[in-house]
Amino acid sequence: MTEKEKIDILREKINEADAIVVGGASGMSAASGFRWYYEDDDDYKEIAGGLREKYGDHNSFDLFYDHRLTPGEHWAVVLRSIKKIYDVPTGKTYMDLAELLEGKNYYIVTTNQDAQFFRVFPEERITRLQGDWRYFQVKSGLYDKLYYNKELVDKLLPEIKNDSLPEHLIPRSVDTGEELDGWVRSPRFLQGKDYEREFERYMNFLRFNMNKKVLFLELGVGMMTPMFIKEPFMNMTYQWRDAFYATINPKHAIIPKEIASKSIDIKEDIAVAIRQLLGKPTDDIKPLNGKIFDSARIY
Repeated sequence: MTEKEKIDILREKINEADAIVVGGASGMSAASGFRWYYEDDDDYKEIAGGLREKYGDHNSFDLFYDHRLTPGEHWAVVLRSIKKIYDVPTGKTYMDLAELLEGKNYYIVTTNQDAQFFRVFPEERITRLQGDWRYFQVKSGLYDKLYYNKELVDKLLPEIKNDSLPEHLIPRSVDTGEELDGWVRSPRFLQGKDYEREFERYMNFLRFNMNKKVLFLELGVGMMTPMFIKEPFMNMTYQWRDAFYATINPKHAIIPKEIASKSIDIKEDIAVAIRQLLGKPTDDIKPLNGKIFDSARIY
């Protein structure tokens, strides 16, 4: 079956679905050009500053987890990364997806932490499984409160000197005095009342629609954390009589044999595939040129 034939089948499944569950991961943002997480591009160089040469890391993921960084250097990377997330434009792939889903009964579950989905979709239709860089939590994860951080980030950025935030300025909770940390997946990730409310909303959507024609549309999910989106989508497709599973991913579009008859894999650039689903030209999309985003390296 050609990729065009697969696109036509998926378009039909979207049109006939009673409910669409979108699983969006790092490949969605990569398709929109946000690749500093794994790529040595200009965005990464801006985030890293002199730390790029000092430690020899060539993407944000490796730099963020480099244990050689001092606490002040680590916070410089965190603050610059969050600022980048606030400042980048809304990804065209996200806007195209919003157009594709307009008027549909849909819900979005995501492992992304860059809040791009919130630029174009109502927050009551989104569940964040791995947090959101726009929020801090107490580092221990033992205090159930999230702190929106834009004002604090803007305040602290000018204080960075020589690629390091002075340690006395490292953010602390106004409630407990404890050091803050990003509200993103880690061994101390806060799964508090806000997280549980979002997760229950997702579960309610699944329960309400489980006996209907449900399309599980997986976009850019890799193999580093398949337990959050990929494996549940596959399992529900297997168990639910009228469910259908579609995965768009140039590298990790995987179909188990148990659900092969009710699944489709599109090994295509997500940006290109969504445009094709919309019946729009793809001439303006920058080709991958053999560089396929490997989300197993990131999330």
